[in-house]
Formats: sequence, structure tokens, C-alpha cells
Amino acid sequence: MIQLQQPKGWVDNEDKELLQAPCPPIPDFTIQDPWRVLRIQGEMVEGFDALSKIGPAAAIFGSARFNESNPYYQAAEAIARQLATAGLAVISGGGPGIMEAANKGAYQVNGVSVGCGIQLPREPFPNPYQTIALKFRYFFVRKLMFIKYAVAFIIMPGGFGTMDELFEALTLVQTDKIDHFPIVLYDRGYWKGLIDWMEEKMVAAGCIDLSDLKLFQVVEDPEEAAQIVINASRENGYLNQPC
Repeated sequence: MIQLQQPKGWVDNEDKELLQAPCPPIPDFTIQDPWRVLRIQGEMVEGFDALSKIGPAAAIFGSARFNESNPYYQAAEAIARQLATAGLAVISGGGPGIMEAANKGAYQVNGVSVGCGIQLPREPFPNPYQTIALKFRYFFVRKLMFIKYAVAFIIMPGGFGTMDELFEALTLVQTDKIDHFPIVLYDRGYWKGLIDWMEEKMVAAGCIDLSDLKLFQVVEDPEEAAQIVINASRENGYLNQPC
């Protein structure tokens, strides 16, 4: 397992401090924004160094609040297992719930299982199913790693954080800032209300085009979710074609 060591004096509210408006005077240079830029740069370098050789990867997102008896947890584990068996690395947020399930599924078949963790109240400890375990201070650096090293996103049911990752990916694909990779939503029943609202409100108001709703796919079956990603990875040359 690769574990990036945190510097002494680890603080878990770096994002809050960074985003606060300055209130002068600030006597200590080491807590001023120019110094933070160096720490942000360090996190990026460490993340790039650790993940640059993992190969094609799929990121799996979802709630941290599900335990292993939850059907969504079990589905995420099955999806990750199939992805890793096909040769894809699996990336999660490194915490409990769906993140744990994703790492566990890959870990069980000796796949590359990456956790990009961050200190949060509901995620105090990393899950134990990681072959590469990273810890970030800053949300936006952590999110950069997901986007940079994933060739697909699988979005399981989740809360605000899951929605954040979903809409960031949709925005970047819609605006051609990243390749149009698969964005797969699991469980139509969970996502139906949101998708209906997009069509009835966002499309109707002209805020998005109807074609934008084709930027993602909705599935009901773990095998289908994994196969969409595997097929796309093969078509795009990330995986060898089957014999």
C-alpha cells in the first residue's frame, strides 16, 4: 500500500481557511495565501506522482452512509470487482460506505484500488481496502485527481458530495473541457426525480439542451454499469480488445 505521509501539524479545515476572506493583519507568513499556494502545489505533485502510472481507471462515487448490508453498497462492490477484473483501476474517495465498497471490490480481485481521502466528520478514517491511499487537505485538489485519472464516472446514490461530482463531470463534458467519457448513474428509481426535473425545468427554461441529457446513462444492473465502462474503455484504446 502506498500511503502519503502528512506533514506535522495536520489540520482538517484547510479548505475553510483558504476560502475565508483575509482579515488583516496576518503576522505569520506560513498561514497566508502565498504560502498555501506552495502547499497546494505540493499536494498536486504528490498526487500526480502517485497516480500517474495506475493506468486507466474508473471513479465510483456515492454515499458514505451505507453499510455492507445495503443493496447499493453490494452493487458498488460488484461493479468495482468487474471493472478491476477487466484491468481498470478503481478510484474512490477512500472513506466508508460506497467508497469502501468500491475499493473492496477491486481489492478482492487484486486490482488497483485507489482512495483519494480527505478529513471529513463522517469520514474520519480511511477504509482498509486500498492499494494506493492518498490524503488531501483541499477538496479541489482531490477532485482534480478524480477528473484527471478517471476514464469514466459511476455515480451511485448519494448526497451533496455525490451531486457535486456528478454535476462537475457533466459541466466539464458539456463544455468540452474533458473527453466525453461515460457518466453512469446507478438505479433509475433514485435518480428519476432529478432527471425529470432537469427535463421539465432546465430544458423547458432553455438552461440546457435536450441533448445534454444524453451526456449520462442510467442503469439498473451492476453488470450493465460495469460493462458500459469496460466497452467504452476498449473502444477508446484504454484496454486491450478481448480475444
